[in-house]
Amino acid sequence: MRLGLALGYWGRGPDAEHLALAREAERLGYSSVWTAEAWGSDAFTALTWIAAHTSTIELGTAVAQMAARTPTATAMHALTLDHLSGGRMALGLGLSGPQVVEGWYGRPFPRSPLTATREYVDVIRQVLRREGPVTLDGRFHPLPYDGDDGTGLGKPLKPITHPLRADLPVFLGAEGPKNIAQTVRIADGWLPLYWSPLRTDVYEASLDGVRDGFRIAPMARAKVCEDVAEGLLPVKAMLGFYIGGMGHAAKNFHADLMARMGYEAEARRIQDLFAEGRREEAVLAVPDAFADEISLVGPRERIAERLELWRKGPVTDLLVLAPDRRTLRVLAELNG
Repeated sequence: MRLGLALGYWGRGPDAEHLALAREAERLGYSSVWTAEAWGSDAFTALTWIAAHTSTIELGTAVAQMAARTPTATAMHALTLDHLSGGRMALGLGLSGPQVVEGWYGRPFPRSPLTATREYVDVIRQVLRREGPVTLDGRFHPLPYDGDDGTGLGKPLKPITHPLRADLPVFLGAEGPKNIAQTVRIADGWLPLYWSPLRTDVYEASLDGVRDGFRIAPMARAKVCEDVAEGLLPVKAMLGFYIGGMGHAAKNFHADLMARMGYEAEARRIQDLFAEGRREEAVLAVPDAFADEISLVGPRERIAERLELWRKGPVTDLLVLAPDRRTLRVLAELNG
């Protein structure tokens, strides 16, 4: 199991420690570093900055939002950064949810998310292979555009720039069982939002038929500390926000996943509290047991024991959300 560093997206402004953490992760032998985006900082600019200050570490987006760009625009970002970094780019994509897609990007959330994702990846693959002009008789991403409000003058185009790698790896962030199963078929890797090494059976059916080389790369917050309960508070805050705030009560993929992992009543309680504006209570309502399952928190000896659970499962890349250099170093030492 390889280690990666997940930096996430910016909060109020750029984090002055991100570049230093990325360089330290590279020095410690971490295999990858990943950026993200929500409705503030974008994933590619920060990743390019890191690329310019590192030399060997893989550079990934976990995730770039599909609604933010057309698939050809995303492919342009990926092939450009792959060239500039000497072939270190890994493209992680996510569909996001209706609240972000329609509320931030001003686009309709696709009524057939699986089809929209499949078309998006198809176009990117065509661009990277550069075998001919990119075309797609698609429902969501037709190329050339053939809508009634178009001119009809669209011309199939082949990328001017020759991509460095036709097989640049494409990852998908997926949570629903059908979405995960499709990811196994069309992508090179899967980016679970949260993963419990104690409940791998939740994903067993969806991961049936995984081929050799397919990468499973979940994110887990890590913190070397003496007080486990205190160390879990940031994990609970993240879960409270994603489960309570990142979605509608009737359509929240994160809450649905928590329910499938055995915490349905707790997930609905968190949603209710968040909707009522009782955010601190929503965070405290996140069960310590669930937060603990999906993270690596506590003294070094405890983390060492729990890390073995991750290593025994199908995870190929553990993407560490680590707030400090000590935690990065301890995990590198424990993982060998």
